[in-house]
Amino acid sequence: MTGDRAYRADLMLDQAGWKAAVRQHLSGDASDRSYLRLILNQKTAILMDAPPGKGDDPRDFARIASHLRALGLSAPEVIAADFDHGFLLLEDLGDGIFARLVAEDPARELPLYQAASGVLLHLQSAPAPESLPDLSAADWAEAATFALDWYRRAILGDPGDREAFIQCLTETLVRLADGPRVLILRDYHAENLLWMDQRTGLAQVGLLDFQLAQMGQPVYDLVSLLQDARRDVAPETEAAVREEFRKALHLPADSFAAGYAALGAQRALRILGIFARLCMVAGKPGYLRLVPRVWGQLQRNLSHPELAELARLCARLLPEPTPEALARIESRCPELPKP
Repeated sequence: MTGDRAYRADLMLDQAGWKAAVRQHLSGDASDRSYLRLILNQKTAILMDAPPGKGDDPRDFARIASHLRALGLSAPEVIAADFDHGFLLLEDLGDGIFARLVAEDPARELPLYQAASGVLLHLQSAPAPESLPDLSAADWAEAATFALDWYRRAILGDPGDREAFIQCLTETLVRLADGPRVLILRDYHAENLLWMDQRTGLAQVGLLDFQLAQMGQPVYDLVSLLQDARRDVAPETEAAVREEFRKALHLPADSFAAGYAALGAQRALRILGIFARLCMVAGKPGYLRLVPRVWGQLQRNLSHPELAELARLCARLLPEPTPEALARIESRCPELPKP
């Protein structure tokens, strides 16, 4: 945090009565946001630093948090805010991150993921906030061109046939996954979910990182949860939670599976590009170690018979992430100064 931002943060914390708190750095994510845990008189809170102009508006976080809390879900309460300078003082939901809990006790994976799926069903049963972005199938396809513009270009030196890619993916999404929209949180996975023993029911699932929420397909957040770029979800967990979700929505098995595969492919394609970009632009090569997992998820989705044409096109356009290919991407990673 630079001197001016530190001053602005102190000003807000002083007005909120938290300036004297002890501060502990928390691990960040793929965004430009950073977090501090504040400890004061045996109470804790979280300071979110979201610099303006970096793509995330803390007003969006506060708006979606208010909507989630009104539904009885556990999004952090906003204690204080300086929206103009990008600071939020938030309720501390604790340290029960799903990814850590499952790493410590794999037997917890299924019940935790079932609870997370239940949150999605409850969320989607309620009207969404007004005026949220609602992308077309063509927009979703365009977003997936990150796979060409960053991943392929880094390895082969050119983006390939973007027009054919967009057309094919658009047609695939229109055909298989372009139905009625619901509110989606977008980055719904095990590092953005917390278990809160002191609460009951669906409120036991704490929610983070939802400021980019928008309208989307009901299955999108389920794919985000079960095809996690950061950890392997047990196949039996994915199958069980997926089937429970399908039955709860009374969706036909065949069309549900095809839509799940189509959205999974779109998401995996975009993430391949995002991870390459994080290396090449943000100086974060650590994300490259996740690329083989995402590639495997992409191939599994593309193996669905309804995605055969897209599978053939991706096989032609996208190189496999061999060690040599990943090394080529990493060679383009700048050495950025430490903050």
